[in-house]
Amino acid sequence: MSTRLLRTISAVALSATLFMPVLAAQETPSTLDGVKVVNAEQVRDMAAKGVPLIDARAANEYAEKSIKGAINIPYKEKSAKEPNFDKSVDSFDLTKLKSDKSAPIVFFCNAGSCWKSYKAAVVARDAGFKQVHWFRGGFPEWEAKGLPTQ
Repeated sequence: MSTRLLRTISAVALSATLFMPVLAAQETPSTLDGVKVVNAEQVRDMAAKGVPLIDARAANEYAEKSIKGAINIPYKEKSAKEPNFDKSVDSFDLTKLKSDKSAPIVFFCNAGSCWKSYKAAVVARDAGFKQVHWFRGGFPEWEAKGLPTQ
């Protein structure tokens, strides 16, 4: 192998090693204290019982396609995509949620590196909502399962 090729391979390997933690940090956690993480089938069953599904994505994403029956309340984030985000710099209109804080509610977005539903669930939990559910798999999981969309 040439010296140049070895240097290139080494540089690529070093870059991957240095940036991997940054990429991994952008993924949402798999759990959230005080919030129940749910899957597509559980969300489907809750929706059938009238539990509100809150699409925390931007209005244009919601308009393109969403879970059938979902309500769009966009979570506008300026904070870092990390568990200890600063919610004071973000915007989420809690007044659009039902006033009964003991009633169940589900938040979702685009899963993976989309933090909007995670953050919305945190804000709702911290505001005193008692039955907060976070659909971590979000719209991609829902659509992959062939469940109804609008």
